[in-house]
Amino acid sequence: MFGISTHLYLSDRLDRDHLVEIAAHGFEAVEVVAVRDHFDYHDRRAALALAEWLDDTRLTLHSMHAPIAAAYTNGAWREGYSLAATDEARRLRAVEETTAALNLATLVPYQILVLHCGVPAPHGQPADNQVASMIRSLEQLSPVAAGVGVRLAVEVIPNALSTASSLVDLLDSEIEADGLGICMDVGHARLMGDVVEAIETCSGHVITTHLHDNRGRTDDHLVPGQGVVDWDATLLAFQKVGYDGAWMFELAVAAERRQILERAVKARARFEALLAFGDEPPIETAAD
Repeated sequence: MFGISTHLYLSDRLDRDHLVEIAAHGFEAVEVVAVRDHFDYHDRRAALALAEWLDDTRLTLHSMHAPIAAAYTNGAWREGYSLAATDEARRLRAVEETTAALNLATLVPYQILVLHCGVPAPHGQPADNQVASMIRSLEQLSPVAAGVGVRLAVEVIPNALSTASSLVDLLDSEIEADGLGICMDVGHARLMGDVVEAIETCSGHVITTHLHDNRGRTDDHLVPGQGVVDWDATLLAFQKVGYDGAWMFELAVAAERRQILERAVKARARFEALLAFGDEPPIETAAD
């Protein structure tokens, strides 16, 4: 199942036309980003409207991305949240917002909530990224997630808490939180090192994906094949670890989306060929 994250539409309030456009390009699933000026996950009316749009377009709401900030305005995140904050009031605020996104599943069912462990470098401060705080947050959120039939997936992001090995250590620790998994964000893994190694490290834990490319230096969120990620090796690694979940494209915020979606369609076709046959030529990548 291939899907598109509404990250592509983050500069707008989510509406039916966005889902229509995703479905019209042949995608089957969607991940909705929970930020209130994009999609107000606190608003029952917004949830019911989303359910209606999903029914109209026959799209599956595969996942939600948990809130990481109060707003996204003029191309920037405002008032960031951190589930790993040392400050208890700030941590609890992030837990409350994440809980609101989980409770949405009672109105619009979905399978997975993607979480950030702290704040990506270089934006985060040490006080944003404390493992003990993250453990407390996950232990609080786990029973809420179980109660609404959602699994929590901690995402590979560029900070010390969220490397592939750090996340596996967290999940394999004595944390009192059931059903945790990992969101393998391929673009982030490439920025931090070797993608294949990251996937192999997380073997048995990956329950969802974020697929995007970059030029090896910044988090560009390009369509796969537009950057330096070795996608044929990446998909082979996913197959070797037995991953059989959704393939979710998380592409850069853009005003003009049609061309980006058309490129994503071509990338999807190459992915389908590689996954089906395993012997197709590699996806072309830009020079490093």
